[in-house]
Amino acid sequence: MSTTPEHLREELAALLAREGALTDPGWGRAVEAVPRERFLGEAVFDRDESMAGDHWHSLRRSHLPEEEWWEMAYADETWVTQVDGIPAEAAGTTVVGAPTSSSTMPSMVVMMLERAGISDGDKVLEIGTGTGYSTALMCERLGDGQVTSVEYDRHAALRARLALEDSGYAPTLVAGDGLAGYDKNAEYDRLIATCSVRYIPLAWMEQVRDGGTITAPLSGWMPGDAMAHLTLADDGTASGRFLPDDFAFMPARPHARPPRSSYVIGLGTERESRIDPGILDDHTGRFVAQLGAPSAEKLGFGDEIILLDVATGSQATTRRDPKGAGWLVRQHGPLKLWHAVEDAVLTWQYAGSPHQADFGLTVTREGQRVWLGDPDGPSWNLPA
Repeated sequence: MSTTPEHLREELAALLAREGALTDPGWGRAVEAVPRERFLGEAVFDRDESMAGDHWHSLRRSHLPEEEWWEMAYADETWVTQVDGIPAEAAGTTVVGAPTSSSTMPSMVVMMLERAGISDGDKVLEIGTGTGYSTALMCERLGDGQVTSVEYDRHAALRARLALEDSGYAPTLVAGDGLAGYDKNAEYDRLIATCSVRYIPLAWMEQVRDGGTITAPLSGWMPGDAMAHLTLADDGTASGRFLPDDFAFMPARPHARPPRSSYVIGLGTERESRIDPGILDDHTGRFVAQLGAPSAEKLGFGDEIILLDVATGSQATTRRDPKGAGWLVRQHGPLKLWHAVEDAVLTWQYAGSPHQADFGLTVTREGQRVWLGDPDGPSWNLPA
């Protein structure tokens, strides 16, 4: 039997179902119908493993056998389509930088759609169109008129629009700041974000109906990730727990870390650390540390951690104590970053070091608060 996109789509849907990422037959039918190869455009980036750092080379559709391109499209893999704002089709031989747009692996896309509770009849606002693949899945399932999608990057927005039109879909597409939502089509039953945010924008709260939901990855500059799933109450607040899945998405451009200026480490006074710095290499541990120091960026790993706060110049650096079995930390600047990280991590460890799913988030007009265990438990304010 020859390989065709139709056959590969059926195989992909079956694979996602076997692996448990897809449990709703409605999404299975959507996966079987949407031509993902069109949403990869004419080229994607592949990481160059032979070189240290973020080096990427472009894989061009025109340089590959057609069946190989189809097989790439229907592999359960994420394909980077843009690095530091440079589209794959416009790149030279090698590009150095960080991914800024991608076609997320289908299993993660479908799992997120299912976790968001999106089903027939729902009216959805998607923040972060990206390549448009997830937008197309929703159009296939819900109908074009039920889907609105906002993309910050104008090149990516145009690319997605062309792919959607070429595939026969016509949702409402907006090129603009997704943090402002899109009030012209409000109210929505579901809002889903495919980019991470440092806090929940109040505009989203105003555009989702009472009883509706917001599903969005919360992250920061360490980065520590957790997927919030909130239900809107009739008093204008929202609350809910984080999901058990370890999703990670690129940051919304306005929430990305500010440019890092030059810095000198080793400043300040040194003392013994109350925690093992290696805990910040743990997925949940890093999320918890970020709650304590939400404006800090993490560099390094293991014993040698560097935390930097760009706005204030505050820093913390750790190292193993050469005279003992513990660790030392040196802090400088107005913010005692490591104090805050230690307090948060020790609180979490005292509770048994649970996964992010044991945390929740409450959003009001007065502030946003992540809590551990239940809303009356230990809590940390987000930098809203």
